[in-house]
Amino acid sequence: MGRQDLPRADGPPPMLPWPLALLALSACCRWGVAGGAGSTVPQQHAAPATPSSSSSPSLRPPLDWLLTDRGPFYRAQEYVDFMERYRQGFTTRYRIYREFARWKVNNLALERKDFFSLPLPLAPEFIRNIRLLGRRPSPQQITDSLIKKYGTHFLLAATLGGEESLTIFVDKRKLSRRAEPAGGAGNSSGVSLETLHQLAASYFIDRESTLRRLHHIQIATAAIKVTETRTGPLGCSNYDNLDSVSSVLVQSPENKVQLQGLQTVLPSYLRERFVAAALSYIACGSAGELLCRHSDCRCQCQPAFPRCNCPEADVQALESSLAQLGRAWESHHSQFEESEEFQALVKRLPTDRFLNRTAISHFWAMDLDVQHRYQQLGTSLKLLSRKTYRLIRRLFNLSKRCHRQPRFKLPKERSLPYWWSRAQSLLYCSETTVPGTFLEESHSCTCPSEQPSCQGSIPCALGEGPACASCAEDNSTRCGTCNHGYVLTQGFCRPEVADSLEHYLGLETDLQDLELKYLLQKRDSRIEVHSIFISNDMRLGSWFDPSWRKRMLLTLKSNKYKPGLVHVMLALSLQICLTKNSTLEPVMAIYVNPFGGSHSESWFMPVNEGSFPDWERTTVDASAQCQNWTITLGNKWKTFFETVHVYLRSRIKSLDDSSNETIYYEPLEMSDPSKNLGYMKINSLQVFGYSLPFEPDAIRDLILQLDYPYTQGSQDSAMLQLLEIRDRVNRLSPPGKTRLDLFTCLLRHRLKLANNEVARIQSSLRAFNAKLPNALEQETGKLCS
Repeated sequence: MGRQDLPRADGPPPMLPWPLALLALSACCRWGVAGGAGSTVPQQHAAPATPSSSSSPSLRPPLDWLLTDRGPFYRAQEYVDFMERYRQGFTTRYRIYREFARWKVNNLALERKDFFSLPLPLAPEFIRNIRLLGRRPSPQQITDSLIKKYGTHFLLAATLGGEESLTIFVDKRKLSRRAEPAGGAGNSSGVSLETLHQLAASYFIDRESTLRRLHHIQIATAAIKVTETRTGPLGCSNYDNLDSVSSVLVQSPENKVQLQGLQTVLPSYLRERFVAAALSYIACGSAGELLCRHSDCRCQCQPAFPRCNCPEADVQALESSLAQLGRAWESHHSQFEESEEFQALVKRLPTDRFLNRTAISHFWAMDLDVQHRYQQLGTSLKLLSRKTYRLIRRLFNLSKRCHRQPRFKLPKERSLPYWWSRAQSLLYCSETTVPGTFLEESHSCTCPSEQPSCQGSIPCALGEGPACASCAEDNSTRCGTCNHGYVLTQGFCRPEVADSLEHYLGLETDLQDLELKYLLQKRDSRIEVHSIFISNDMRLGSWFDPSWRKRMLLTLKSNKYKPGLVHVMLALSLQICLTKNSTLEPVMAIYVNPFGGSHSESWFMPVNEGSFPDWERTTVDASAQCQNWTITLGNKWKTFFETVHVYLRSRIKSLDDSSNETIYYEPLEMSDPSKNLGYMKINSLQVFGYSLPFEPDAIRDLILQLDYPYTQGSQDSAMLQLLEIRDRVNRLSPPGKTRLDLFTCLLRHRLKLANNEVARIQSSLRAFNAKLPNALEQETGKLCS
């Protein structure tokens, strides 16, 4: 008794190259009768015409075009039965058989020709058909006269005999491995492999009883399939299945049926044409002529069969198989989604806060069961993917000469992020029987058209910045608390904004650039900041010798006279008069002190450097040679000022004869007054700008809240207001690569705070600002110590 475990073959076998395929196809055609009685098989044992020898290609079964290149073994009924049983789940075959005596038969006609050089005893009708063909017959004439009548091959040698066999196909998945109880001929609930072994061994001893028990097991368990085969030798009449040659030709591995091409018995002038006609008949099915160029063979179709190169039935069968694999692909995904492991993961996800895909991935990584189930899904999908791409390659090979492109849909792979998103959808979009799809970007659900309201309650999102610090206990969709720098407003976290600074420091002005320019031209007294002129070197309206540097200043003394104001400078104007024929040119150096203190805490005004404005000169009195020197800062360069220091010196203006340009040089010290180069007079020195309300006591109370907060919210509000004051004060810093820290000067000289207090406040503001969203700490330079 033999046992065979064969691999499952779910799809069509791979195609062979054209030459091997044609050779195998040629062996599948029916045998022709080319000799006399001694060299032929009797008529009653002749094989019936196969589908490949039929004149109509439409009579071929599906996939026959694809399978004809596999050889005669794959057309054997025993192999067909075994493959059919295997596809039904029967993976193991047990077979017991006994053989009758064998006879080896040979073609005597060829032996006489080869050994005795005698002519072949061909049938008269066969010889007449050859003569009627002529010397140059067409392929169609050869097909009609020879191939359709006699086939393409004749029998050269074979082994004749018979056998009797019992075949049991077993599905081990359904077969119980428990031993059959003794005496349980028909009452056993389980059948083991040992029982089948015993029954098969007793087949030739007690045939009827063995078959009866096997049929009972087959009906009761559906785990086995029993097939009985008996074939007799040539001439035996005790069996009824001697109606074909296959019943008497034993096809064993050591004794195969040997066929010979019919062209060997034809005249030499017909052999090449016969082979070409036979190949066209086998490959193209009488619908065209086979042409091969550079190992690429195709059929040149006849007008009546324009699509002979396209096996439509096979293409459609492959497309149907691909569609079935696609449905299996989706079925595997559905089974994974409905699996206990995945559903258990979804149930364990917390619902008191919103979970994004990253958060769900952490829960996924901690769940070993769902990971194992996902690996099983991947293994199954890999098998399906290999089958799919194998079928796609075959489909393209078959349809490369078709008039239409193959129709199929590639399966879509679903990565881990897809399943994390699917878990989101089951959490937040499953209010109906069919869940929708969750969109994390918009925190909304896309529901099926027939179920528009699938979205459930989506909890608030925890995180940094505008996200919630915690969700509300009574309503998880809204924020309960917010992060630093944000305030809770109607269940949402909004960026916290400082309250109005009007109570502390007014920094707003309605003056536009054009209005300011007009008022400065008119020297309107409404924008003049009245200040005190101080100078030990000169007096206003008096002539003086400008050979030496003169120092003068305008100061406001706000701490003494105007403690409730800070002042902004928009322009500075001097009216300077010179004596006639004077070659002197005034040169001013301007220093600005923003909020008081020593002169070292002033910054130098970079006149005509970069984009900073230059002095504008307008003539006032031609007879006295008086000019208004004005530098306009405008809204772009305006700045705080408490004291303006002006250092006046002069230079000699001369004309260079060689280049016709004006040059300047420093005057020499004149010991003789009679050699003086001229005198200078300053009639006025004015600062134009405006004053802003300033409440030092209110700002001190604001600073006290940093150390003694009433609530956490009041401390944050005080910090935000101080930050806003700091940034807006430093925004009026003079031009330069680094802004000057004017806020420190304000604290030191207008609030009279100690150095350590100022340092502590600045440190607290920097720490608070670092916690704010989108914080930007600008680097500042030190001006006031």
